[in-house]
Amino acid sequence: MAESESYHFLIADDHPLFRGALRQTIDNLFPGAGITEVGSLEDAVSAIEGERDIDLVLLDLSMPGMRGFAGLIYLRAQYQGVPVVIVSATEDPPTIRRCMELGASGFIPKSRGIEVIREAVTAVMNGGVWSPPDVDLGDEEDDVAAMVQRMSTLTPQQVRVLMMLSEGLLNKQIAYELSVSEATVKAHVSAILQKLGVESRTQAVIAAARIEQGNWQVAAASG
Repeated sequence: MAESESYHFLIADDHPLFRGALRQTIDNLFPGAGITEVGSLEDAVSAIEGERDIDLVLLDLSMPGMRGFAGLIYLRAQYQGVPVVIVSATEDPPTIRRCMELGASGFIPKSRGIEVIREAVTAVMNGGVWSPPDVDLGDEEDDVAAMVQRMSTLTPQQVRVLMMLSEGLLNKQIAYELSVSEATVKAHVSAILQKLGVESRTQAVIAAARIEQGNWQVAAASG
């Protein structure tokens, strides 16, 4: 009991009923553990910043602010010491594979029962990883795997800049939002282009759009 009370979980999902089910499961597994609930990526970031002792994040892949895989990339880059388990209604093998390759410690399909959630959370809290054993996570095509690897090298600030580029913001606007100079934004954009292996802002925006769509292939000839 004493050990359970020292744990703190973050449930990040925009569906209150499902958050409640996750809370009940965590309560039963770890009596007395601290549990924080949020419904957006922005609130998840605020909670992690405020708590600083989160032991596990249970993260909905499609809640507000996530922008496809971009939200996961950001959390894994910004808070590398905090394990993240994706809990999602999207459960096709490519999605599960990419989440795991981007550093998720687990992937729980929402269609699975409470026992599966218990099994997955227990495995991750014991230092392991968990994905549905009946889902084939075989190797992807080389170009897709390469883009996943490139995306995972972006720093938290570069991920934010890339997300803002995809919204159509200019360097001046991005600088204002991030409270940095335009020169700093230009440096981030140059680093993003280099890391993604593209040659223009247009190609970077295409890459960002494909992150959201789950399509990682970026044609070098685009834009």
